[in-house]
Amino acid sequence: MSGAQQLPVIDLSAAADGCTSEVRRALRDRLHTAAHETGFFQLVGHGVTAEQTYALMTQVRDFFALPEADRSALSNLDSPHFRGYTRTGDEHTQGRRDWRDQLDIGAERPARVPGPGEPAYWWLQGPNRWPPALPSLRTAALDWMDRLSRVSRLLLRELLAAIGADPGFYDDIFAPAPHLQLKLVRYPGSAPDGAAGAGQGVGAHKDYGFLTLLLQDSVGGLQVQRADGLFHEVPPMKGAFVVNLGELLEVATNGYLKATNHKVVSPPGARQRFSVPFFYNPRLDGRVVPLDFPYASDAPGISEDEGNPLYAEYGRNALKGWLRAHPEAARRQHPDLLAPTHA
Repeated sequence: MSGAQQLPVIDLSAAADGCTSEVRRALRDRLHTAAHETGFFQLVGHGVTAEQTYALMTQVRDFFALPEADRSALSNLDSPHFRGYTRTGDEHTQGRRDWRDQLDIGAERPARVPGPGEPAYWWLQGPNRWPPALPSLRTAALDWMDRLSRVSRLLLRELLAAIGADPGFYDDIFAPAPHLQLKLVRYPGSAPDGAAGAGQGVGAHKDYGFLTLLLQDSVGGLQVQRADGLFHEVPPMKGAFVVNLGELLEVATNGYLKATNHKVVSPPGARQRFSVPFFYNPRLDGRVVPLDFPYASDAPGISEDEGNPLYAEYGRNALKGWLRAHPEAARRQHPDLLAPTHA
Protein backbone atom coordinates (compact mmCIF):
# COMPACT_ATOMS: atom_id res chain seq x y z
CA MET A 1 0.00 0.00 0.00
CA SER A 2 1.22 3.51 -0.72
CA GLY A 3 0.22 6.99 0.29
CA ALA A 4 -2.23 9.26 -1.49
CA GLN A 5 -1.56 10.13 -5.11
CA GLN A 6 -4.35 12.40 -6.24
CA LEU A 7 -6.35 11.41 -9.28
CA PRO A 8 -6.93 13.80 -12.19
CA VAL A 9 -9.95 16.08 -11.73
CA ILE A 10 -12.33 16.44 -14.70
CA ASP A 11 -14.91 19.26 -14.76
CA LEU A 12 -17.81 18.10 -16.92
CA SER A 13 -19.48 21.51 -16.82
CA ALA A 14 -17.15 22.42 -19.69
CA ALA A 15 -19.33 20.21 -21.91
CA ALA A 16 -22.42 22.34 -21.30
CA ASP A 17 -24.14 24.19 -24.12
CA GLY A 18 -22.69 27.67 -24.46
CA CYS A 19 -19.13 26.78 -23.49
CA THR A 20 -16.52 27.96 -25.95
CA SER A 21 -14.69 25.57 -28.22
CA GLU A 22 -11.48 26.31 -26.31
CA VAL A 23 -13.05 25.32 -23.00
CA ARG A 24 -14.44 22.10 -24.44
CA ARG A 25 -11.12 21.30 -26.12
CA ALA A 26 -9.33 21.70 -22.77
CA LEU A 27 -11.86 19.35 -21.15
CA ARG A 28 -11.31 16.73 -23.82
CA ASP A 29 -7.54 17.02 -23.56
CA ARG A 30 -7.67 16.36 -19.80
CA LEU A 31 -10.20 13.57 -20.24
CA HIS A 32 -8.08 11.93 -22.94
CA THR A 33 -5.00 11.94 -20.71
CA ALA A 34 -6.85 10.64 -17.65
CA ALA A 35 -8.61 7.82 -19.51
CA HIS A 36 -5.50 6.75 -21.41
CA GLU A 37 -2.95 6.96 -18.61
CA THR A 38 -4.90 6.29 -15.41
CA GLY A 39 -8.40 4.97 -16.14
CA PHE A 40 -9.58 6.71 -12.96
CA PHE A 41 -10.46 10.33 -12.23
CA GLN A 42 -12.55 12.57 -10.00
CA LEU A 43 -15.58 14.06 -11.77
CA VAL A 44 -16.95 17.46 -10.78
CA GLY A 45 -19.27 19.84 -12.62
CA HIS A 46 -21.71 16.98 -13.19
CA GLY A 47 -24.83 18.85 -12.13
CA VAL A 48 -25.79 16.58 -9.23
CA THR A 49 -26.39 18.87 -6.25
CA ALA A 50 -25.21 18.52 -2.68
CA GLU A 51 -28.85 18.38 -1.59
CA GLN A 52 -29.59 15.46 -3.94
CA THR A 53 -26.50 13.61 -2.72
CA TYR A 54 -27.36 14.18 0.93
CA ALA A 55 -30.91 12.92 0.36
CA LEU A 56 -29.65 9.70 -1.21
CA MET A 57 -27.03 9.04 1.46
CA THR A 58 -29.70 9.56 4.13
CA GLN A 59 -31.74 6.78 2.50
CA VAL A 60 -28.65 4.56 2.35
CA ARG A 61 -27.94 4.98 6.06
CA ASP A 62 -31.61 4.48 6.88
CA PHE A 63 -31.60 1.20 4.97
CA PHE A 64 -28.64 -0.21 6.87
CA ALA A 65 -30.17 0.98 10.14
CA LEU A 66 -33.18 -1.29 9.55
CA PRO A 67 -33.37 -4.40 11.73
CA GLU A 68 -31.34 -7.26 10.33
CA ALA A 69 -34.51 -9.28 9.81
CA ASP A 70 -35.91 -6.56 7.51
CA ARG A 71 -32.76 -6.54 5.41
CA SER A 72 -32.45 -10.32 5.32
CA ALA A 73 -36.04 -10.60 4.09
CA LEU A 74 -34.73 -9.09 0.83
CA SER A 75 -31.97 -11.68 0.44
CA ASN A 76 -30.59 -12.03 -3.06
CA LEU A 77 -30.42 -15.78 -2.40
CA ASP A 78 -34.13 -15.76 -3.19
CA SER A 79 -33.83 -13.81 -6.45
CA PRO A 80 -33.03 -15.52 -9.77
CA HIS A 81 -32.05 -12.02 -10.99
CA PHE A 82 -29.37 -11.44 -8.30
CA ARG A 83 -31.34 -8.52 -6.87
CA GLY A 84 -31.64 -7.71 -3.21
CA TYR A 85 -29.58 -7.84 -0.04
CA THR A 86 -26.23 -9.60 0.35
CA ARG A 87 -25.06 -10.29 3.89
CA THR A 88 -21.57 -9.34 5.03
CA GLY A 89 -19.06 -11.83 3.68
CA ASP A 90 -21.38 -13.47 1.13
CA GLU A 91 -19.92 -11.72 -1.91
CA HIS A 92 -16.54 -12.88 -3.18
CA THR A 93 -13.69 -11.29 -5.15
CA GLN A 94 -10.89 -13.50 -6.45
CA GLY A 95 -12.44 -16.33 -4.44
CA ARG A 96 -12.17 -14.52 -1.09
CA ARG A 97 -14.96 -13.04 1.01
CA ASP A 98 -15.58 -9.29 0.85
CA TRP A 99 -16.29 -7.77 4.24
CA ARG A 100 -19.28 -5.63 3.30
CA ASP A 101 -23.03 -5.94 2.90
CA GLN A 102 -25.12 -4.33 0.18
CA LEU A 103 -28.39 -3.92 -1.65
CA ASP A 104 -28.20 -4.58 -5.39
CA ILE A 105 -30.62 -2.61 -7.56
CA GLY A 106 -31.13 -2.53 -11.31
CA ALA A 107 -33.45 -0.91 -13.80
CA GLU A 108 -37.01 -1.70 -12.71
CA ARG A 109 -38.20 -4.07 -15.43
CA PRO A 110 -40.34 -7.20 -15.52
CA ALA A 111 -38.65 -10.57 -15.14
CA ARG A 112 -37.43 -12.17 -18.33
CA VAL A 113 -37.00 -15.92 -18.14
CA PRO A 114 -34.82 -17.10 -21.02
CA GLY A 115 -36.73 -19.23 -23.48
CA PRO A 116 -35.35 -22.22 -25.38
CA GLY A 117 -32.18 -21.23 -27.20
CA GLU A 118 -32.05 -17.76 -25.58
CA PRO A 119 -28.91 -16.64 -23.71
CA ALA A 120 -28.91 -17.28 -19.97
CA TYR A 121 -27.95 -13.66 -19.29
CA TRP A 122 -31.61 -12.64 -19.63
CA TRP A 123 -31.98 -13.90 -16.06
CA LEU A 124 -30.29 -10.62 -15.05
CA GLN A 125 -33.40 -8.67 -16.04
CA GLY A 126 -36.05 -8.63 -13.36
CA PRO A 127 -37.70 -6.79 -10.48
CA ASN A 128 -35.87 -5.24 -7.56
CA ARG A 129 -36.48 -6.10 -3.91
CA TRP A 130 -37.48 -3.12 -1.78
CA PRO A 131 -37.90 -2.85 2.02
CA PRO A 132 -41.55 -2.30 2.98
CA ALA A 133 -40.39 -0.41 6.06
CA LEU A 134 -38.59 2.20 3.91
CA PRO A 135 -40.84 2.93 0.90
CA SER A 136 -38.99 6.17 0.10
CA LEU A 137 -35.88 4.19 -0.86
CA ARG A 138 -37.39 3.00 -4.14
CA THR A 139 -38.05 6.52 -5.42
CA ALA A 140 -34.69 7.82 -4.24
CA ALA A 141 -32.69 4.97 -5.80
CA LEU A 142 -34.49 4.95 -9.16
CA ASP A 143 -34.27 8.75 -9.42
CA TRP A 144 -30.54 8.52 -8.70
CA MET A 145 -30.10 5.96 -11.46
CA ASP A 146 -31.92 8.21 -13.93
CA ARG A 147 -29.82 11.19 -12.91
CA LEU A 148 -26.50 9.36 -13.19
CA SER A 149 -27.53 7.77 -16.48
CA ARG A 150 -27.73 11.24 -17.99
CA VAL A 151 -24.34 12.18 -16.55
CA SER A 152 -22.81 8.92 -17.79
CA ARG A 153 -24.19 9.26 -21.30
CA LEU A 154 -22.71 12.74 -21.64
CA LEU A 155 -19.41 11.62 -20.14
CA LEU A 156 -19.12 8.64 -22.50
CA ARG A 157 -19.81 10.81 -25.53
CA GLU A 158 -17.20 13.36 -24.39
CA LEU A 159 -14.72 10.56 -23.75
CA LEU A 160 -15.14 9.12 -27.24
CA ALA A 161 -14.84 12.58 -28.78
CA ALA A 162 -11.72 13.20 -26.69
CA ILE A 163 -9.88 10.38 -28.45
CA GLY A 164 -11.12 11.40 -31.88
CA ALA A 165 -13.97 8.89 -32.21
CA ASP A 166 -17.59 9.46 -33.18
CA PRO A 167 -19.30 10.49 -29.89
CA GLY A 168 -22.31 8.35 -30.80
CA PHE A 169 -20.33 5.26 -31.85
CA TYR A 170 -21.85 3.11 -29.09
CA ASP A 171 -25.29 4.72 -28.87
CA ASP A 172 -26.98 1.76 -30.54
CA ILE A 173 -25.80 -0.83 -27.98
CA PHE A 174 -27.20 1.25 -25.12
CA ALA A 175 -30.54 2.14 -26.73
CA PRO A 176 -33.30 1.83 -25.89
CA ALA A 177 -32.63 0.43 -22.41
CA PRO A 178 -29.10 0.18 -21.01
CA HIS A 179 -28.40 -2.37 -18.29
CA LEU A 180 -28.03 -0.13 -15.26
CA GLN A 181 -26.87 -1.26 -11.85
CA LEU A 182 -26.72 0.46 -8.47
CA LYS A 183 -25.24 -0.85 -5.25
CA LEU A 184 -25.90 0.55 -1.78
CA VAL A 185 -22.86 -0.61 0.17
CA ARG A 186 -21.82 -0.63 3.81
CA TYR A 187 -18.36 -1.59 5.05
CA PRO A 188 -19.02 -2.37 8.72
CA GLY A 189 -15.41 -2.12 9.90
CA SER A 190 -12.64 -4.65 10.18
CA ALA A 191 -13.54 -8.30 9.98
CA PRO A 192 -12.95 -10.56 12.97
CA ASP A 193 -9.56 -12.25 12.99
CA GLY A 194 -9.39 -14.79 10.21
CA ALA A 195 -12.85 -14.02 8.86
CA ALA A 196 -12.00 -12.27 5.61
CA GLY A 197 -8.27 -11.97 5.25
CA ALA A 198 -6.29 -8.81 5.82
CA GLY A 199 -8.95 -6.13 5.78
CA GLN A 200 -10.53 -6.99 2.44
CA GLY A 201 -13.52 -4.70 2.16
CA VAL A 202 -13.61 -5.69 -1.50
CA GLY A 203 -10.69 -7.37 -3.21
CA ALA A 204 -8.64 -6.05 -6.11
CA HIS A 205 -10.54 -6.17 -9.38
CA LYS A 206 -11.43 -4.34 -12.58
CA ASP A 207 -15.02 -3.53 -13.49
CA TYR A 208 -16.09 -5.44 -16.59
CA GLY A 209 -18.46 -2.95 -18.20
CA PHE A 210 -18.14 0.61 -19.53
CA LEU A 211 -18.29 3.30 -16.81
CA THR A 212 -18.56 3.32 -13.01
CA LEU A 213 -19.48 6.45 -11.06
CA LEU A 214 -18.81 6.08 -7.34
CA LEU A 215 -20.27 8.20 -4.57
CA GLN A 216 -18.24 7.66 -1.41
CA ASP A 217 -18.58 9.17 2.02
CA SER A 218 -15.79 10.90 3.95
CA VAL A 219 -14.30 7.76 5.54
CA GLY A 220 -11.98 6.66 2.72
CA GLY A 221 -10.56 3.23 1.97
CA LEU A 222 -10.70 3.13 -1.83
CA GLN A 223 -7.31 2.36 -3.37
CA VAL A 224 -6.28 2.42 -7.03
CA GLN A 225 -3.28 0.69 -8.58
CA ARG A 226 -1.05 3.23 -10.30
CA ALA A 227 1.82 2.97 -12.78
CA ASP A 228 4.28 2.11 -10.00
CA GLY A 229 2.31 -1.09 -9.31
CA LEU A 230 1.29 0.05 -5.82
CA PHE A 231 -2.22 0.69 -4.56
CA HIS A 232 -2.68 4.37 -3.68
CA GLU A 233 -5.38 5.87 -1.50
CA VAL A 234 -8.14 7.89 -3.18
CA PRO A 235 -8.99 10.61 -0.66
CA PRO A 236 -12.70 11.48 -0.75
CA MET A 237 -13.34 14.73 -2.60
CA LYS A 238 -16.44 16.64 -1.62
CA GLY A 239 -18.93 16.95 -4.45
CA ALA A 240 -17.05 14.58 -6.78
CA PHE A 241 -17.75 11.16 -8.21
CA VAL A 242 -14.83 8.79 -8.59
CA VAL A 243 -15.03 7.51 -12.18
CA ASN A 244 -13.33 4.43 -13.55
CA LEU A 245 -13.36 2.77 -16.94
CA GLY A 246 -14.37 -0.86 -17.32
CA GLU A 247 -12.70 -3.69 -19.17
CA LEU A 248 -15.02 -3.50 -22.19
CA LEU A 249 -13.76 0.00 -23.00
CA GLU A 250 -10.21 -1.29 -22.72
CA VAL A 251 -11.02 -4.18 -25.05
CA ALA A 252 -12.90 -1.91 -27.47
CA THR A 253 -9.80 0.30 -27.81
CA ASN A 254 -7.24 -2.55 -27.74
CA GLY A 255 -5.85 -1.23 -24.47
CA TYR A 256 -5.67 2.47 -25.38
CA LEU A 257 -8.28 3.30 -22.75
CA LYS A 258 -7.32 1.84 -19.41
CA ALA A 259 -9.29 -0.32 -16.96
CA THR A 260 -7.48 -0.21 -13.63
CA ASN A 261 -7.32 -2.52 -10.64
CA HIS A 262 -8.85 -1.10 -7.49
CA LYS A 263 -9.94 -2.33 -4.06
CA VAL A 264 -11.36 -1.17 -0.74
CA VAL A 265 -9.60 -1.65 2.58
CA SER A 266 -11.98 -2.09 5.50
CA PRO A 267 -12.18 0.89 7.85
CA PRO A 268 -10.48 0.27 11.19
CA GLY A 269 -12.32 -1.10 14.18
CA ALA A 270 -16.08 -0.70 14.14
CA ARG A 271 -16.11 2.42 11.97
CA GLN A 272 -18.54 2.16 9.05
CA ARG A 273 -18.05 3.32 5.48
CA PHE A 274 -20.91 3.87 3.02
CA SER A 275 -20.62 4.07 -0.76
CA VAL A 276 -22.92 3.99 -3.78
CA PRO A 277 -21.37 2.75 -7.04
CA PHE A 278 -23.39 3.18 -10.23
CA PHE A 279 -22.60 1.10 -13.31
CA TYR A 280 -23.45 2.38 -16.79
CA ASN A 281 -23.44 -0.49 -19.24
CA PRO A 282 -24.98 -1.50 -22.59
CA ARG A 283 -28.08 -3.62 -23.07
CA LEU A 284 -27.54 -7.22 -22.10
CA ASP A 285 -27.60 -8.21 -25.78
CA GLY A 286 -25.48 -5.23 -26.87
CA ARG A 287 -22.43 -6.39 -28.84
CA VAL A 288 -19.27 -4.37 -28.35
CA VAL A 289 -17.30 -3.92 -31.58
CA PRO A 290 -13.82 -2.37 -31.83
CA LEU A 291 -13.84 1.42 -31.70
CA ASP A 292 -12.78 3.32 -34.80
CA PHE A 293 -10.47 6.11 -33.59
CA PRO A 294 -7.26 7.77 -34.83
CA TYR A 295 -5.03 6.59 -31.97
CA ALA A 296 -5.68 2.91 -32.62
CA SER A 297 -2.14 2.41 -33.93
CA ASP A 298 -0.80 3.57 -30.54
CA ALA A 299 -2.87 1.04 -28.60
CA PRO A 300 -0.68 -1.30 -26.54
CA GLY A 301 -3.04 -4.27 -26.72
CA ILE A 302 -4.65 -6.04 -23.81
CA SER A 303 -3.28 -8.81 -21.65
CA GLU A 304 -5.18 -12.06 -22.09
CA ASP A 305 -6.46 -13.69 -18.90
CA GLU A 306 -7.57 -17.29 -19.44
CA GLY A 307 -9.40 -17.18 -16.12
CA ASN A 308 -11.37 -14.09 -17.11
CA PRO A 309 -12.43 -14.24 -20.76
CA LEU A 310 -14.31 -11.23 -22.11
CA TYR A 311 -17.14 -11.57 -24.60
CA ALA A 312 -18.58 -9.31 -27.28
CA GLU A 313 -22.08 -9.48 -25.77
CA TYR A 314 -22.18 -7.46 -22.58
CA GLY A 315 -24.66 -9.84 -20.94
CA ARG A 316 -22.25 -12.77 -21.06
CA ASN A 317 -19.67 -10.77 -19.11
CA ALA A 318 -22.26 -9.60 -16.60
CA LEU A 319 -23.61 -13.10 -15.95
CA LYS A 320 -20.09 -14.48 -15.53
CA GLY A 321 -19.41 -11.80 -12.93
CA TRP A 322 -22.54 -12.48 -10.91
CA LEU A 323 -22.01 -16.24 -10.87
CA ARG A 324 -18.49 -15.79 -9.54
CA ALA A 325 -19.20 -13.04 -7.03
CA HIS A 326 -22.32 -14.65 -5.52
CA PRO A 327 -21.60 -18.38 -5.42
CA GLU A 328 -24.34 -19.29 -2.94
CA ALA A 329 -27.02 -17.41 -4.88
CA ALA A 330 -25.77 -19.08 -8.06
CA ARG A 331 -25.93 -22.54 -6.48
CA ARG A 332 -29.47 -21.95 -5.25
CA GLN A 333 -30.92 -20.27 -8.32
CA HIS A 334 -28.83 -21.41 -11.28
CA PRO A 335 -26.98 -24.66 -10.59
CA ASP A 336 -27.22 -25.51 -14.29
CA LEU A 337 -25.10 -22.45 -15.16
CA LEU A 338 -22.16 -23.42 -12.97
CA ALA A 339 -20.67 -25.93 -15.39
CA PRO A 340 -17.26 -24.75 -16.73
CA THR A 341 -18.71 -24.20 -20.20
CA HIS A 342 -21.05 -21.51 -18.81
CA ALA A 343 -18.83 -19.87 -16.21
